[in-house]
Amino acid sequence: MPDINARPDGTAGTDGNEENEWLIYRGAGEPHDGISALPDPPPWRDFDGGPLVEPGPGTDSASTRRLGAYRHMAQLHRPSPEELEIVNAALYLRRPLLVTGSPGTGKSTLAHAVAYELGLGRVLRWPIVSRTTLQDGLYRYDAIARLQDTQIAASGRAQTPGGIGSYIRLGPLGTALLPTARPRVLLVDELDKSDIDLPNDLLNVLEEGEFAIPELERLAEREPRVEVLTDDSTKVTVEDGRVGCRAFPFVVLTSNGERDFPAPLLRRCIHLELGQPDHKRLATVVRAHLGTEAARIGDDLITRFLERSRSELLAADQLLNAIYLTHHAAPPSRDRLADMLIQRLDRPR
Repeated sequence: MPDINARPDGTAGTDGNEENEWLIYRGAGEPHDGISALPDPPPWRDFDGGPLVEPGPGTDSASTRRLGAYRHMAQLHRPSPEELEIVNAALYLRRPLLVTGSPGTGKSTLAHAVAYELGLGRVLRWPIVSRTTLQDGLYRYDAIARLQDTQIAASGRAQTPGGIGSYIRLGPLGTALLPTARPRVLLVDELDKSDIDLPNDLLNVLEEGEFAIPELERLAEREPRVEVLTDDSTKVTVEDGRVGCRAFPFVVLTSNGERDFPAPLLRRCIHLELGQPDHKRLATVVRAHLGTEAARIGDDLITRFLERSRSELLAADQLLNAIYLTHHAAPPSRDRLADMLIQRLDRPR
């Protein structure tokens, strides 16, 4: 008889719920090898890019900052069943996960939590602003630097510059689409801040899982293999000027709800709406970043934060700042400092 508590990686579970056996990401806050049990993708999301490249670097300081120095405390409160099911649906279907919600609800942190628990290495982060284009995410070609190096070399003041690959660097999206055996995690942060074209421009790349580098395609006959730099600052070989994935990356698109997205993008994504955290969730966040004692001392600030959240737009990082700063302060200065740091984000300017 199979162990109904078994996790996808074969280790014993603790929830005793047979319905959860299919979950790859469990929100447990501890790394495991459950990603190896992820079934093959559906036929329409099966990609065959290659040859395989080495996996990216392991978890970096960005994830440590996001998840907290006491991140093992995340075990004290897991995501809701609905959140877990939606995240796992994106993993199974190889579809981008569109995460919406108010600032400070943990949208960006979710990408780091999945990467950390499933051992998927460093999160590739692509922050979006109004000037961001698809090209920024895929790759950059520094033609001006190449021209300058050629001119300096021609004047005899320097050695002959390297090949074209020395002037091409893959962006976060381009690096995520490299053919790796396991998926990379890509965080496309605050997509709603983009101009009107970027969501539509993303459609084809996310659907096909590949892209071309025209500067290399033009040289493919005489130079079919070119070594370029990645967003990880490592070198990989691009063949025939094209990059195509093998394992589709786990893509997290975050939005604060400042704009609507086109229907073609929405139908290609799995949507997760993160609501305002309750007292238990906020206490867990405080424990993960500041420890158990800080959560105990700051319990009254958590309560006041939640009461104000009913009528004001606030963010959880404001609460963390207040608890950290007021840890050694005494009333009434403690209350005054907390109010100074936790100011409503939707107040008139």
